[in-house]
Amino acid sequence: MATGGVVGAATAFGPLYAVAGLLALLVGAALLVSTEAGLIAVFAITTLFPFGTLPFKAIITPNLLELALAGLSVVWVLRLLARSDAYELRVTPLGLPVLGFIGLTLFSLVLGARGLPDSLTLHNYAKFVLGVLLYLSVANCVLTREQARLMLRALLLCGALAALAAIILLALPDPLALSILVSLGRVGYPTSGRVLRYIEDGPGTGLERAIGLSVDPNSFAGMLALVTAIALALLFARRPILPRGILGLIVGVLTLALLLTFSRGALLGLIAAAVYLAALRYRRLWWAMIGAGVIGGGMLVALGLADDIVQRLFAGVQLQDQAQQMRLAEYQNAIAIIARYPVFGIGFGQAPDIDLTAGVSSIYLAIAQRMGLVGLAAFVGLVATWFIITLRAARPMDDERADWLLGTQAGLVAALVVGIADHYFFNIEFGHMVALFWGVAGLGMAIAALPGAGTGDSAQGTAAAS
Repeated sequence: MATGGVVGAATAFGPLYAVAGLLALLVGAALLVSTEAGLIAVFAITTLFPFGTLPFKAIITPNLLELALAGLSVVWVLRLLARSDAYELRVTPLGLPVLGFIGLTLFSLVLGARGLPDSLTLHNYAKFVLGVLLYLSVANCVLTREQARLMLRALLLCGALAALAAIILLALPDPLALSILVSLGRVGYPTSGRVLRYIEDGPGTGLERAIGLSVDPNSFAGMLALVTAIALALLFARRPILPRGILGLIVGVLTLALLLTFSRGALLGLIAAAVYLAALRYRRLWWAMIGAGVIGGGMLVALGLADDIVQRLFAGVQLQDQAQQMRLAEYQNAIAIIARYPVFGIGFGQAPDIDLTAGVSSIYLAIAQRMGLVGLAAFVGLVATWFIITLRAARPMDDERADWLLGTQAGLVAALVVGIADHYFFNIEFGHMVALFWGVAGLGMAIAALPGAGTGDSAQGTAAAS
């Protein structure tokens, strides 16, 4: 009723607000009724509109991802309480360790802030926790093959739409692309500063990078690497979830957008995921990689981008460009922090010493810096255990589920390799990347727990639908 009153009042300012309000009501109703709608909304926001917020100010201004994650958690927990005869809590083998990992992050937060973290840090930390808890939400909402298939399709299609939007924005004249992005300022996007992103130099002289609606090209590239790795696995699956032509188009759009971000770490992550897939299951992928390299190289030459990409890759390898030199300085600073605070780290705020600066472009150094070596050991142990469990679970599976599970493994391989040189999958300011990582981990665990083909699957699907 309150939301309806706000929408009614907004009509006085124009029909656009009324239409947006009605759409929000419809989406909100769907989220309260269906956990599938909630999961699709989460994947859509993380890939397409990660920094979108409500268009009005409140005591705090929650972004759309926070609302979707919190709503999803509330709905499946209430469903579990209301219909305990039809649903049971699925903790999964990693459920309690994941909660323990969250407990370690909370301890580091309080310890680093000396018991009084500021409001911005608390808000960002809440987004981080909601992102990690998506692991449990996915594990408790994806109960049938049909639901797993739907989630994989949604993730691929949303990722492809995000990549297509980035390519279109990059192709538009800079003033037009800038005006489009600045117009999103009402819903939380930046309206000044570096809205369009270039390599080192400024507009007019530098090479523009694809960012889509993700603000930062490196985080956008990390998302693309993870989704492209899953799409690549499903393209070569024995029973594809979409027609192979559509899957091939999705992989092509995702890969092109990734290349146009000029992110070397993301490209390395995608290559590592492809090698993982080829080594474990899809031998013909070796030839596909060679063919893709030839075709991709030809396209870049035709677009006039080959020289820029090659020069950027070599400059990165030789540690000659500004970005790599800054990374080296960050690594040295992070190692100094870890040496001073080796056990539980400095928490999620500022560095306690004036001669040190918090923040480093690496998941592993960031975790060791924020949570100490204890936190890093916990994270590595969680990820290693996840791979051991899913690899063992894949052996007796039918081909369809095994291909799906391998896709989630490839996605996390890409993310973990990207994390060597980027920190976005463990950064409280990029809650959508945290949610994407743990959501895919939860999807893999849910696929591992799915029943085999037969009447049991159909019966459980009927119960979930009811």
